[in-house]
Amino acid sequence: MDIEFLRNYCLSKPDVEETLPFGPDTLVFKVSEKIFLLTGLDSEQLSFNVKCDPDKAIELREEFPCVLPGYHMNKKHWNTIMVDGSVTTKQLKEWIDHSYDLVAKKKK
Repeated sequence: MDIEFLRNYCLSKPDVEETLPFGPDTLVFKVSEKIFLLTGLDSEQLSFNVKCDPDKAIELREEFPCVLPGYHMNKKHWNTIMVDGSVTTKQLKEWIDHSYDLVAKKKK
């Protein structure tokens, strides 16, 4: 997965808005005006923050070395995913979907 794949995947979801509210180096994806994914544009290695159910967040961090507590985020509800090739694109998409679903569900 690269930044263009990530961007296109996020934008393929219903009602997603792409913004740069924190400056030109942080790309933010929102649904219903709420953030579900952030990624830095100035890093050599792609990583992104996604919202996660608190219990699941802990499980993922224990199982996958590429899943870390959310950088600059509430670590109870957010994970940082390092895209280092250690998990499949399918798995990365599932984590993005989980975040999107959590945020989209809150506004319904």
